[in-house]
Amino acid sequence: METEMMRPLLLLPEMLLAGGALAALIGGSFVPRHRQWTIRIFTAIVLAATIVAAAIQLRSPATSAFDDSFAVDTTTGIARILAASGTLLILAIAADEISASARESESYALLLFSTAGTVLLAGANDLLALAVGFLLASIPLYALIGLAHTRGGAEATMKTYLMGALFGILLLLGVTILSGLTGTTGYAELADRLADAPQAVVTVAAVAVIAGLMFKAGGVPGHFWVPDAAQATTATAATFLTTVPKIGALLAVYRLATVLPPSSWPLLVAALAVASMTLGNLAAYWQSDPRRLLGWSTVSQVGFLLVPIVAAGRSDLALPSLLVYLTGYTATNIAAFAVSAALPEHRDLADYRGLAAQRPWLAAALLVALLGLVGTPPTAVFVGKLTTATAAWDGGYAWLAVVVFGNSVLSLFYYLRWITPTYRDAGDKPVVESRLSDRRWSARLAVSAAALSLVAGLAAGPLWYVVSR
Repeated sequence: METEMMRPLLLLPEMLLAGGALAALIGGSFVPRHRQWTIRIFTAIVLAATIVAAAIQLRSPATSAFDDSFAVDTTTGIARILAASGTLLILAIAADEISASARESESYALLLFSTAGTVLLAGANDLLALAVGFLLASIPLYALIGLAHTRGGAEATMKTYLMGALFGILLLLGVTILSGLTGTTGYAELADRLADAPQAVVTVAAVAVIAGLMFKAGGVPGHFWVPDAAQATTATAATFLTTVPKIGALLAVYRLATVLPPSSWPLLVAALAVASMTLGNLAAYWQSDPRRLLGWSTVSQVGFLLVPIVAAGRSDLALPSLLVYLTGYTATNIAAFAVSAALPEHRDLADYRGLAAQRPWLAAALLVALLGLVGTPPTAVFVGKLTTATAAWDGGYAWLAVVVFGNSVLSLFYYLRWITPTYRDAGDKPVVESRLSDRRWSARLAVSAAALSLVAGLAAGPLWYVVSR
C-alpha cells in the first residue's frame, strides 16, 4: 500500500535532475580544469534523459505521486520537457562563456538543481511541495548570478538574495495561514475546506503566496532584481534566470488558483498582469543596454503569461494557451539572449549598427526573436498571445484582452530601437568588433532557437493538441 501511495518512479525526471546535479558537483571536484567539458557533456546527457523520460510519461494517464502531493499529468510533463530543453539549449552559451573556468562544473550543478526546483514547482499539488520547489529553484540562482565576479554582479546577487528572502518569507507566511485555516496542505482538501474559511484571511494568504511566486517568475511586485541580474551577470545565468524558472512559477500559480475561492485571487492576478506588462514595457523603452532591455522585457512577458491564469476555471482555453505561450517564450527569449551572448562587447544598442551586413544570419535571428517577443506571426509567441487574449475574452475579461493587444503594440517601439540600428548602414560610424569565432556556439544557438520559435508557431495545431489533452 505504501508503494502504491508513494510511486517514486513517477518522479524519475526530477530524480535524474537532482541526482545529476549532485554527480556534477562531486565529480567536478576530481576533474582537471582543462577537462571540465566532460561535466558539460554529462549534464547534457542528464537533461536529454530527463526529456525522454518526461516524454514517455506524457503518454500515460494523469496520476499523482507521494500521496497526491505531486501531480503527474500533461501540465507537469510539458513543464519537464520545456525546463530541461531550455537548460539544454543554454549549455551552448556556457560552452562559449565558462568553458575551462574555475567554477564550470559548479555552474552546471547549479543549473540542474534550479531546473529540478522548477519542475517541482510546476507539479506541486501540496503547499509543502510548493515551498520546497520554491527554495530549490531560488537558492541556486543566487550563486549563479554571483559567478560573474564583478561589482555589478555582486550588487545583483545581493539584491536578488534580499528580494528572495523577503518574498520567500511571504510565501511561507501564506502557506502557514492556509494550512492553519484548513488543517491540511494538500490541494484537494484545500479546495473543499477553504470555502468555509474567513474570506478576508484567505485573501491575505493568497496575496502572500502569489507574491512569493512572482519573485520566482520575475513579475510585479517581485521584479526589481531581474533587470540588474540580466545586465550584470554572465550570459549563461542571465538567459537561464529569465527563462526556465518562469515555467515552474507560473504553472504553480495556475494550480494554486484552481483551488482557491474565486473571490480571493482573480482581481489580484489581473492587477499583477496589467502592472507587469505595462511597467515592463515602459521601463524597457528607456534602456540602452540590450541585456537590461531584455530583463525588463521578461517582466512584461510575465504580465502576458498571467492573463490566462485569470481565466482559470472560466475558460477551457486557459491552461492550453498558457502552455503554448510558455513553449514559444522559452525558445524566443533564449534566441534573443543568445545573440547578446554571441556579441559580448556589444553592450549598447548603437553597437549593433551595421550588424546585418556583417553577420546576416545573426541579425536575422535577432529580428525573429524580437518580433517574436512582440507577438508577430508566424512565431509561437503570436499564437500564445492570441490564445491567451481569447481565453481572457472567453472567461469574461474582455478588458484584459484589450490590454494585451495594447501592450503588444507598445512593446514594438522599444524592440524597434534594437532592430533599427541592426539593419542600418554603418556609414562612418565604426562597428564594435567581436571575436565571433570564439562565440560560435552562442551564434548557432541564436539561429537554432529563432528557427524553433518559427517552427513552433507554424506547428501550432499539433502543439495545441498535445497541451490540451
